[in-house]
Amino acid sequence: MAAALAHGLLAALLPCNCVLCGASGPGLLCAGCHQQFFSAATLRCPVCANPLPPAPQTVQALPCGRCQAERPAFDATVAAAGYALPVDRLVLQLKFARQLALARLFAGLLADAVQRAGSDSAQRPALLCPVPLGLQRLSERGFNQALEIARPLGKALGIAVHAKLAVRVRDTLAQSSTPHGARHANIAQAFAIPDRVLVEGRHIGVVDDVMSSGQTLQELAATLKRHGAARVTNYVFARTPPNTN
Repeated sequence: MAAALAHGLLAALLPCNCVLCGASGPGLLCAGCHQQFFSAATLRCPVCANPLPPAPQTVQALPCGRCQAERPAFDATVAAAGYALPVDRLVLQLKFARQLALARLFAGLLADAVQRAGSDSAQRPALLCPVPLGLQRLSERGFNQALEIARPLGKALGIAVHAKLAVRVRDTLAQSSTPHGARHANIAQAFAIPDRVLVEGRHIGVVDDVMSSGQTLQELAATLKRHGAARVTNYVFARTPPNTN
């Protein structure tokens, strides 16, 4: 009770500004921006999280045509938002301006998306695995944004986070700056699983900030499956529109 009162008093004395519109309020995101950019309005493929045509709320979303024709190594994807203005600016601020407070915001919004997806705790992963960075990029940036999101997400969902469940065994070019046709080759055989026992027979959740072509998540999921993972679910803050994949 005392902690809650103290938090409320602090919020009143030091109001935050919404990271999208700048309005003053008790948190980093105002109610209006939350409703506009992070509502459940977008129906998404349950496998790859690409948008689907509108359908009645009573109709359960089925995998998109691409996922039905060629099932990826991962089994499901949950995304909190689309990667478009102004949400994309938040991702850039986290990654390149070291606005680490945004990682907690992303985790909260992603936890909300998981709740909307309707999976109960028994169906959730046994472990969360942040997409690992290569040593060079980790040294340059100083932190792994996927890990920064995974930690508060794990607390919100009650799932343990294993920071080194997967490791990147070779540095790769940034997928965002790699031509689409070369992305598979760029990321191929980039990951390794140091301890198979932690993966074998288990449901693993993979956490990342953005899913674009999906090649990185595909390669990591395939690596986890080769080491015995029973199921892989992606948890990504933002999903790029199909025409930019």
